[in-house]
Amino acid sequence: MTLELRNVTKQVGPITHIKPTTLSLEAGHFNVLLGQTGAGKTSLIKLMAGLDPMASGQIWMNGKDVTKLSTQRRNISLVHQFFVNYPHMTVFDNIASPLKVAGMAKSEIAGRVEEAADILQLRPMLKRRPHELSGGQQQRTALARAIAKESNAVFLDEPLANLDYKLREELREQLPELFAGRGAIVIYATSEPEEALLLGGMTALMSDGHVAQFGPTAEIYRKPANLMAASVFSDPPINAAQIIKTGTTATMNAETRWTLEGHAAFLPDGAYTVAVRPDNVVPQPDEHHLIAVKGRVQVTELSGSESSAHFEMDGRAWVSLAHGVHPYQIGEDHLFYIDPSKCFYFDQDGELVA
Repeated sequence: MTLELRNVTKQVGPITHIKPTTLSLEAGHFNVLLGQTGAGKTSLIKLMAGLDPMASGQIWMNGKDVTKLSTQRRNISLVHQFFVNYPHMTVFDNIASPLKVAGMAKSEIAGRVEEAADILQLRPMLKRRPHELSGGQQQRTALARAIAKESNAVFLDEPLANLDYKLREELREQLPELFAGRGAIVIYATSEPEEALLLGGMTALMSDGHVAQFGPTAEIYRKPANLMAASVFSDPPINAAQIIKTGTTATMNAETRWTLEGHAAFLPDGAYTVAVRPDNVVPQPDEHHLIAVKGRVQVTELSGSESSAHFEMDGRAWVSLAHGVHPYQIGEDHLFYIDPSKCFYFDQDGELVA
């Protein structure tokens, strides 16, 4: 099963919501749309699902042009971040609703509903109504409906966003298994880079209505094609600064310079942008974190076993994210240390060069 977008665009009045986008998605793994709020994830899903009209382009499913087909004729399922269940129906009837619309026999409907309910641990709730369920159970009901329908494509638009942490973790682990081997194309929208990494598969990085990069999730994380892609795939935001390369020396400011190695050492002399993720900026040096930078601490946070410090350096906001508890003082100048092997180097057009 494949879903192919061919130069699709979306226009609302004078505003372009989706810029020309070409993308090929396949079954057998999760296809993740990763981007911040407003990046265009939901707009793109609505185009693929046939919910919104396109300004131009085509959509093909399994070798067939479905551009002009209605949502119903595309045989798709859509699960939102909000619990979309029919309040007057039981859980059984909610799961069965698209099967009944399709005119399926009662015996087959019962079999599919019970199978989906068993997968999502909803069997004891089948006679209940949505208001009698927890948030997690309501979202499981929506997922069960998508599974029972056996759609060609399943669109999951930030489906875990409104669940508490524990439920989110549980369902996130289960989702790849729920749709494994079903032959459907699964498209999952999220604003969380960590979630994309946990789901694996393929990821399309979205920014300002277009796809900045598409490929295997782990590969994109390790090698973003440009500074925009690196920025999308980083939470907290990636740290960036201008440097001047002279010979094999990189100079960030009067206090910070280091010797370049590998491909970076052979770049032409000139101005570049160096970028490094917050978890590779730490408050104490070790055998890997050797480049010292000084910044004034603005905000500190302690989350579980990690400490973060937001600091200002040469007018730029940087973030350190380190394991353990670290005693920062607001307003103090503090040394932080970068792992040079984790640095990305971009040219003046923002393209990755090393």
